[in-house]
Amino acid sequence: MLQLFMINKKELYIGVMSGTSLDGVDVALCQIDKKTCTLIHSIEYPMDKSLKLEILQTIKQEITLQRVGELDNRLATLFAKAINALLSSQNIDYSTVNAIGLHGQTLWHNPNGKYGFSMQLGDPNIVAVETNIKVVSDFRRKDIALGGQGAPLVPAFHEFLFADLKEQISIVNIGGMANITVLGERLIGYDTGCGNVLLDTWVNKHLSKPYDKDAQWAKSGSIDFKLLDEMLKNPYFSKAYPKSTGREYFNEEWINSYIANKNLENKTIQRTILELTAISISNEVLKFNRDILVLCGGGAKNSFLVERIKILLPSIEVVIANNADELEAMAFAWLAYKRVHKEVVNSKDVTGAKSNTILGAIYE
Repeated sequence: MLQLFMINKKELYIGVMSGTSLDGVDVALCQIDKKTCTLIHSIEYPMDKSLKLEILQTIKQEITLQRVGELDNRLATLFAKAINALLSSQNIDYSTVNAIGLHGQTLWHNPNGKYGFSMQLGDPNIVAVETNIKVVSDFRRKDIALGGQGAPLVPAFHEFLFADLKEQISIVNIGGMANITVLGERLIGYDTGCGNVLLDTWVNKHLSKPYDKDAQWAKSGSIDFKLLDEMLKNPYFSKAYPKSTGREYFNEEWINSYIANKNLENKTIQRTILELTAISISNEVLKFNRDILVLCGGGAKNSFLVERIKILLPSIEVVIANNADELEAMAFAWLAYKRVHKEVVNSKDVTGAKSNTILGAIYE
C-alpha cells in the first residue's frame, strides 16, 4: 500500500492534536497532495490523569518556570509515544513520513492583551528526536505577530477539504471550545464560545467523571432560564468576529460568577450549561444562509447536545462529518504539508491578520 502512495506521488504526514478538553491525544496519519487529504490510520492515545491534573493546575495557578519547562518535556514525551504507538501498530516505515504537524497543548491563549500571545507546550525538539521524523510546530504565533487571533486555524483546512460544497454548508467543530467555519467567496471562521469545556468542568467537579456521556446527568436536570439568559448576555457571545477564546476565559470561575447566591441543583446547572452551548452554537449558524451544518469534534458524539442543536435549527440539515473525531488532527497534518511546501495558509479573513503567511516552524 505504501508503494502505491509513492507511485501516486502523494505524501504521508502525521497530525497530532491535544485539545482543550484534555481527553487524550489524537494522532492521524494522512495521505496528502494538492487536492486531497485522506485519513489512513488514527488513534486516540490516553493522557495520564496526573498529567491532565498538572495541566489544569498550571492553567489555574501561579507557577514557576521550572514547572512550565518540565510540563513542556512531559507533554513532548507523551506526543512522541502516541506517534510511535500509531506507526508501530500499523508497521509503517518511519522514513516514509514526510513530517509531523504538532499543535501542542494550549496552556494560555490571549492574543488581545497588551502583549498578545498564545502558548502551546510540547517541545518539538524532543518529538523529532524520539520519532526521528521532521516536526512542524508553533503554528499560531506568526499569525498573532501579523495582528491576528492565531485561531482558529482549522477553517482553512475545512475550505480545502469541503471545497466542492462551499456554497451549501457551514462546519462547527465542538471541542473544548466550539468554532464555526462558513465557506464562500470569503472564508469566515471564529470561536463561537464554549463547546465541551464547561460541561466537562462541572461534571468532573461534582461526579469525578471526565465528561457527561450523552449528557445523561444533564438530562436529569432542568433548565434554569434566568441563569441561561444571564449567561447568554456574556459579552463574548455578542462580540464581533474575528474572535477566539479558550480555557483562560471559559472555566469553573466563569460558571461560579453566574451561580453565586443562587440555590440551584448541580444537575440543573449542568443542563443549563448544555443549553447555553447548544444555543450559542445555533445562534451563530443562523447568521449565515447555509442548508447543511456539518458537526465534528468530540461534542458531535454527545447525542443529546446534537439533538438540541437539531431542534434549534429546524430548517437546516445537521449531519456528523466523516472522521469527525480526527478532523482537527488531520488539519495539523495538512498544515505541516503546507509548511514543508512553503505555501501560505488562507487565514487572514478568519483571524484578522494583516496578510496570509506561511505558518509553523520546522524542527529537523
